[in-house]
Amino acid sequence: MNPVLPLAVLGLVDAAFSGFRAYAGRDARIRKHRAIARAALRGLGVGAVLLLAPALTAGGVLLAADDPDRAYGALADGGAGFLVPLGAYALAVALSLAAYFALPFRASTLAMVIGLGPLTLARPLFVAAACAGALLAGGGWTSLLVGAVAGAAVLCVEPYVHRRWYAPSF
Repeated sequence: MNPVLPLAVLGLVDAAFSGFRAYAGRDARIRKHRAIARAALRGLGVGAVLLLAPALTAGGVLLAADDPDRAYGALADGGAGFLVPLGAYALAVALSLAAYFALPFRASTLAMVIGLGPLTLARPLFVAAACAGALLAGGGWTSLLVGAVAGAAVLCVEPYVHRRWYAPSF
């Protein structure tokens, strides 16, 4: 299985959520669907650009390798190992979001507080676990390098979007 497409989709969805989180709480209006969509698109755009870094890193690894087929296999194994913790995280987030949208008001608020809040705080830990998974799955140090670059890229989306568009000006 080639993990590139699932990882790219997860990275882009995460970037859109990062754009939303950068905007969240900045606007007291009740109807703010356009602003939320704009924030998510900003996150998606920034994430798409930042996710070029791990793609270029993987390309550099393949170009520098003595045996490109073996290097590709190692990167694919590392990508699968990287995907496992992130897939578990994405599933937990999806279940929390489903509970938030499907349950009555009080229960959905509880789902937000005990699900999405801690999961957002634990996000860097899951990225670190994904990097370890890339190494332990047989990807070697090159997969760890690509995973670390990818992890840094997704973790930089929200701070960049916040500083670029939503930071208060004093």
